[in-house]
Parts: sequence; structure tokens; C-alpha cells
Amino acid sequence: MKAPRFAYIRPDSLDEVLALLAEHGDEARILAGGQSLMPTLNMRLSRPRVLVDINRIDALKGIGLENGTVRIGALARHAEVMGSDIVAGNLPLVADAMPHVAHVAIRNRGTFGGSIALADPAAELPAVVLALDAELVLASARGRRTVAARSFFNGLYETERGDDEILVETRIPALGPGYRSSFMELARRHGDFALAGVCCHARVDGGVLSDVRLAYFGSDDRPRLAAGASAAAEGKAWSGDVKEAVKDALGGDLDPIGNFHASAATRLHLARVLTGRALDRMVASG
Repeated sequence: MKAPRFAYIRPDSLDEVLALLAEHGDEARILAGGQSLMPTLNMRLSRPRVLVDINRIDALKGIGLENGTVRIGALARHAEVMGSDIVAGNLPLVADAMPHVAHVAIRNRGTFGGSIALADPAAELPAVVLALDAELVLASARGRRTVAARSFFNGLYETERGDDEILVETRIPALGPGYRSSFMELARRHGDFALAGVCCHARVDGGVLSDVRLAYFGSDDRPRLAAGASAAAEGKAWSGDVKEAVKDALGGDLDPIGNFHASAATRLHLARVLTGRALDRMVASG
């Protein structure tokens, strides 16, 4: 396999990147970690005229905490996020998900922002930022704008990011008092894409759940926030009956895609089983 011909540019500033994207639009591709882009280039599924390497752009790097919000730069490597004390102390759901992101070699090069911008429906991080009500900062030569994660994912590899825009950073509220989270997925092998997965986030007070957010990956054509299942647990004391109500409600929230790995019915069943286990774990974690 051999990639098609393309021009390669490695700019030194974010302004240069934005100017290149404004000039070339959908004929340009951004190279960050390259863990998804390089295989698609070699299989000629992607045929850009220009490859823009952003790895020198310091403005896209780093992890920080300010005023109760964790900022994760788009170029933060998965391994960096996984080893961050800021993430471990303030975003336990992110910390729980990171060991499930692919394999060590990929985590060493792949980037947090790249995973979100690609929006692979079987990837962990898009669902994580959805459950945590994150904000995604996009930049172009026209300026910057902030998009809520719940409005960012539009379909299979489709997002709100324009052809002339780049994801600059992800802003995630730090875990508040009384809040808990839980992550669970099922894959054929550890590190493979999930057949089903769930991210749970809620406030738990005396066993009563509020501000419940259940986000799913590995089933639909995009990460999915399950409004019906979340509502079934909202304001309820956790019990076996509530668990069954949440699992039943998933049938109206998810629209699984079947393939040779698992049928749509199997994926829905797995999502229901994982939901019950993940919520049990979350409530018991206090």
C-alpha cells in the first residue's frame, strides 16, 4: 500500500495553520498523531492535496486547570493525558477511559483532540466528553468559537468542525462535590474498538441520582447521549427497579448498527448489561 501524492507543509504557528486551512479548505488534512490518517492515506481512502503537520504548534499542547475547568490541548498525547495528575484528580472518567484507548504504541502518538475531531463512533473519548458536558474550542482565520460536545457530533465521522477550522482545545468541568462517574466497555481484545461502551456521570446523594448523563459508544453512528435512560434514573434512589427502567429506556435512545462483529440486537443487549453494571459501580463507589 502506498499513499497518493500530496504536498507536505509543517507550519510554525497557529496563524499559519489557519491561513493554510482557509486557502485549501477540504483539500487539506491535518496531521497530528496520524494514527487514523496514515492508514487511510496508505489505503487511499483519503486523498488530500495538502497535508498540514501541526506538531510544532505549542499553542495546541498542554494540560491545565483554571477556575474549575480542565483544559486539554488538542495535541496532548493520549499517554500524556493518561499520566496527568490534573486529569487523575479532576476528571476520573477520563482517567478511567484512557487505558482502554487502543494500545501503548498508539497512545504514545495519538492525540486527545485528534480522537474527538475524527469522531469515530467506536472510540472512547468522544463519548467521554459528551458525558462530561465538555466544550470544544474551534479556530479558523475567521476567529474562534466554542461548541458544546452535545452539539458537536452529527453522524458517522461527521462533526460541526468546518473545513477551515481546527480543534484547539477541550474544556471540561472538573468533578464537582458529590459527583461520581463510571466507565465500562466490552471489546473482543483489550485495546480493540468496543462492541459497546458506556460513560456514566451523575451526582449521588444518599443513593439518589441527579444530573444524570449516560453516553454510549460502539453502537450507533455517533457517540450518543441517552436522554430517556438518563431521565429514568433522574431524581431516583438507586434500586433494582430503577436499573431495569434505565435499561428498558435504552431501546428508545440507541439505534445500533449491526455488522459482522455483532448484530444490532446484540449491541443493544450489551449496552443494557454494561449500563446496569456501570451504574452499580458508580453508586457503590462512594
